[in-house]
Amino acid sequence: MSATTPSLPATFARLKLSLLRNGLRQSSGRKAVYITSLVLTALFGALQLLGLLALRGNEHAAALTVPLAALMAFGWAVVPLFFPGGDETLDPTKLAMLPLRPSRLVVALLTASLIGIGPAFTLVIFIGSVLATAHGVVAAVVGVFASALSLLLCLALVRAVATANVRLLTSRKGREMALLSGLLIAVGLQFVNLGMTKLNTIGGLARLEPAADVLRWVPPGSALDAVRAAGEGSYGLAAGELALTVVVLVAVLWWWQRSLTKVMISADASTVVAAAPKGADGRGARQSSGLARLLPAGRTGAVMLRSLRYIGRDPKTRMAWASALLIGIVLPVVNAAQNNGSIYYAFFSATMLGMQMYNQFGQDGSAFWMVLQTISSPRDAYAEMRSRALALSLIAVPYVTLVVLGSAALSHNWRDMPMVWGLCLALVGALFATSGLVSAKYPYSIPQEGAFKSVAPGQAGIAWMSLVLGGLASAALCAPLVGVAIWLHSLGSPGLLWVLVPAGAAYGLLVAWAGLRFAAPRAAGRLPEILTAVSKG
Repeated sequence: MSATTPSLPATFARLKLSLLRNGLRQSSGRKAVYITSLVLTALFGALQLLGLLALRGNEHAAALTVPLAALMAFGWAVVPLFFPGGDETLDPTKLAMLPLRPSRLVVALLTASLIGIGPAFTLVIFIGSVLATAHGVVAAVVGVFASALSLLLCLALVRAVATANVRLLTSRKGREMALLSGLLIAVGLQFVNLGMTKLNTIGGLARLEPAADVLRWVPPGSALDAVRAAGEGSYGLAAGELALTVVVLVAVLWWWQRSLTKVMISADASTVVAAAPKGADGRGARQSSGLARLLPAGRTGAVMLRSLRYIGRDPKTRMAWASALLIGIVLPVVNAAQNNGSIYYAFFSATMLGMQMYNQFGQDGSAFWMVLQTISSPRDAYAEMRSRALALSLIAVPYVTLVVLGSAALSHNWRDMPMVWGLCLALVGALFATSGLVSAKYPYSIPQEGAFKSVAPGQAGIAWMSLVLGGLASAALCAPLVGVAIWLHSLGSPGLLWVLVPAGAAYGLLVAWAGLRFAAPRAAGRLPEILTAVSKG
């Protein structure tokens, strides 16, 4: 009697269920989170289904279902890039030692992908879209195929993207990229919210017709539009759109299979030793950054280069800077799109960026002890803080200028632009001025673990104190220039306001120099306390 060989797709499906079951057994907290997610997703899916059913009979229903299908596919495609650790089964390298052909793995993994909350929710959305646009028996039959093809395309797409980028997603760079995902999603949700606001105004779903006309030729939007076409009697168009979806699905599966083959037979960086470039004397060639050649020589250039490299390489510092830069741009744009635009939002952008100098020693973490070895006097402390401020000003000054000009264009307020520009430059200088004293007086540690933890436990009060006191002090330092700006503005001559641009730049330089000079001896006298505070995380 010969033993029957178990089906590979069925085996992978059981493995997926076992992983899910064993994961829930690890802790009651994880089980509670999963059950809560399941209930909330089910409720949200039911509401979406009811909303789509309410569109049945609406002549513009397909104008919503087609873009919705394209949005679902896009969401599935970016899931592995934003959340590389969200599903451990997305890593095909764990299967590299198994004697399985990539073609069989594609079918098995695709079958296992059907199990989960996400696929079930997606299928509900597609079924609701079909019910909203299907009229007649033929359209209902087409809808069955359209739902299945759309779901398979979404799942194949997420697997293909994850496999093609598996080296990146399982590396340090991939984990760092995940830190920025929450920020990108938050920014994207602002534009989605803005779009929904516009959609609810006069015109309703008719506003989506131009987008639907394009997306109905982009699978899986084409599959959902085939339901509408079949209901209207355009059977040739419906067949063509279904065929287009099938062709794209086959292409994605082919890409996935090729990526699987490459991943499972090619070596990675852990097994191949990279050869260092050699110089003429046989030693490793020294690589010098182009940026390093542009910076001043000596301590000033070295500290500036270190600060700029923190921004480019340290995940937490990069996250903080990306947040400040993106939010500073998005806020004026979103408010202008909602007819609430104002050039004075540029002050918020300048404040967000200037506060990146706060807790400047905490950004070093436990490595601050190496910086401490180079500071033996107030003069050394001043040179250190001045160099850090110079590095940040290379980004802050052009950025503030761009935000002011953009805000003036969006709000059509070019009259006040010179005044706001000058005051923003002064504000950045004032924030740099207070940053030295605040960083020395209220240092705190930035923990390395946790994607969105920026303050070590027990130090949140210190962080808030530094931001509040530093912000108030910076605003007070700008008061004299604000008084001059109000007086010039009251004269009613726009030409006089241009005086505030060089005046604001000069005033910002003056207060920054004075503030750092004042903070240098205080920082030099508190170096042991600063080291203790920033090393707690």
